[in-house]
Amino acid sequence: MEPVSPTGQYFNSSVLSISILAVLEFEIPITIIDAQAFSLLKDVFLPINPRFSSIMVEDKNGKKQWKRVEVLLEDHMKLPIFPSGLSLESYDKYLDEYLSKIALERFPQNKPLWEVHIVKYPTSNAAGHVIFKLHHALGDGYSLMSALLSCLQRADNPSLPLTFPSLRSSKPNKNHKKSIFSCVPCFFSSVFNTISDVRMSILKSEDDRTPIRSGNGGIEFHPTSITTMTFPLDQIKSIKTKLGVTINDVISGILFYGARLYMQEISQESITGNSKSTALVLLNTRMLGNYTSIKDMAKLKPAEMPWGNRFAFLHIPIPKSADVSNPLDFVLHSQKIIMRKRKSLAVYITGRFLEIMKKLKGPEVVAGYIHSTAGNASMTISNMIGPVEQMALANHPIKGLYYMVVGTPQGLDVTVISYVGKLRVTFGAEKGHIDPQKLKSCMENAFQTIFKASHKSPTNDKLN
Repeated sequence: MEPVSPTGQYFNSSVLSISILAVLEFEIPITIIDAQAFSLLKDVFLPINPRFSSIMVEDKNGKKQWKRVEVLLEDHMKLPIFPSGLSLESYDKYLDEYLSKIALERFPQNKPLWEVHIVKYPTSNAAGHVIFKLHHALGDGYSLMSALLSCLQRADNPSLPLTFPSLRSSKPNKNHKKSIFSCVPCFFSSVFNTISDVRMSILKSEDDRTPIRSGNGGIEFHPTSITTMTFPLDQIKSIKTKLGVTINDVISGILFYGARLYMQEISQESITGNSKSTALVLLNTRMLGNYTSIKDMAKLKPAEMPWGNRFAFLHIPIPKSADVSNPLDFVLHSQKIIMRKRKSLAVYITGRFLEIMKKLKGPEVVAGYIHSTAGNASMTISNMIGPVEQMALANHPIKGLYYMVVGTPQGLDVTVISYVGKLRVTFGAEKGHIDPQKLKSCMENAFQTIFKASHKSPTNDKLN
């Protein structure tokens, strides 16, 4: 049996049960029959990784292991039944409610931790949908996206590989000729930043209650509204080039600015613009540029294996209104803080701290600590790169692609993925507290404002 990783144990505990919903939107109606779907799952999906045919069990020493079991495919493939003959707008609502419903459901522990939901009803966005629900204990977004891509092909030419956009900064690297003396201040700065970041990560205080954070307990058990919006990737890249930052910096800046606009629109209180609000921004610790195919994964040594949960969260303060002079400061702030935290050793020290806690008190205690720390923040942001070319599943072209992390102890989760020249942003918002339509409107306003400002005369970064 294969041992369960520490993160896998934390994410599948009595305190946390975190999953990923990956949604494929199809251009044409889904005509896949049950027998064909079962064949795809058996011959393509299950062989990707043994964990898809395993359950999590405890050995005699109390350590969790992956145990191979027989998979009954009919237990994992779901075909929801909606009323027939409805309008596209009505099916939009049915799909939204269905996503909210399956987001709340926990996986039974006596079966492998995945499901596939085939929704054959048309909506405003697609002629049909396939939803993969995968427990986060199986792997992180990188691993699961690699698995998903292994099931798909290029729509134009299945024999050609998928390619991915570059996310590197447009600013040239000017640091390659630094002398040893110029590195001394950087060293001490790194030490100081590490101490500060470790303190913030381990002793994270609770954010203020705002329109994006209710502060209610047990949010992971509350219904979630899942909505999406799309930005043109070429315009995002244009902002990136104008400001000399990365696409991740641009995305974070837009989301931070949009969050502040939403808070100010919902509440006119002065504290809203200057509330203490923090985002947990996901960092892929593999430092890899593109996805590794399942075939390539099999060639790697165990120590090099990219499968699993290999990520960390950066605690990024959302800029306060008093700290910015113009919308571009939100992007520049993101660049400055994320770059500083990437150079800090806090991610690795915090990881070591969790390992020690696990050895002394067990994984359930660590899961509780992670739950508390994440619940103290206001939002989570994760993003992945998707292929440049259109994909297809069983000769069904995929029009759109998005995902959402569910089961988190936060009222606002944001995910971002690129696909065929577009950037799809998905919001998982606490129902009854966050208005998803107003939130999307504020995000669109933030994007348009930052795009226009970036194409005007250069601005001074007040935060530098």
